[in-house]
Amino acid sequence: MIRSGAADTLKRWAEPLIAVAITGFGLWWALTGFALIRWLGVAVTVLGVALLVLGIRRARFWRGGQGAGHVEVDEGAIAYFGPLGGGVIGANALHSLRLVTRDGARSWELRAPGQDPLQVPVDANGAEALFDVFANLPGIDMRRLLRALDETGPQDVVIWVRNDARLH
Repeated sequence: MIRSGAADTLKRWAEPLIAVAITGFGLWWALTGFALIRWLGVAVTVLGVALLVLGIRRARFWRGGQGAGHVEVDEGAIAYFGPLGGGVIGANALHSLRLVTRDGARSWELRAPGQDPLQVPVDANGAEALFDVFANLPGIDMRRLLRALDETGPQDVVIWVRNDARLH
């Protein structure tokens, strides 16, 4: 009943739309409630705004899931199964993350010591699960990641490198 393009757009923006509804509900309570309800409305509004920011970032990260292969993230392991290759790499073992362009196709290049680099197309099925993995990398700048993802240039971009500097 719903066109596939419209369904994809709704899926992509569902989280921000729900956050807008939560924010609106919180504002309504904050502006019309009395005493405790008013303060509860302020808290719900703040929560809604935080969810909205996160939802917009997730929506910007999502690339449609129509690319080659399938991505799964399970128990800290990132698995990519593609038509020409794939592999598994532990999220805690990641040493660097790059956004690379090969023959016009963009991929995440995940590197870990002692393993071959894992190339994951940004539009692979299930690639949106990588957002949470990347967001938990120590010291990553997610705004920079999203800016690099939005750019269409052919250059490779180093997004994150683990800093192994230790005091002892």
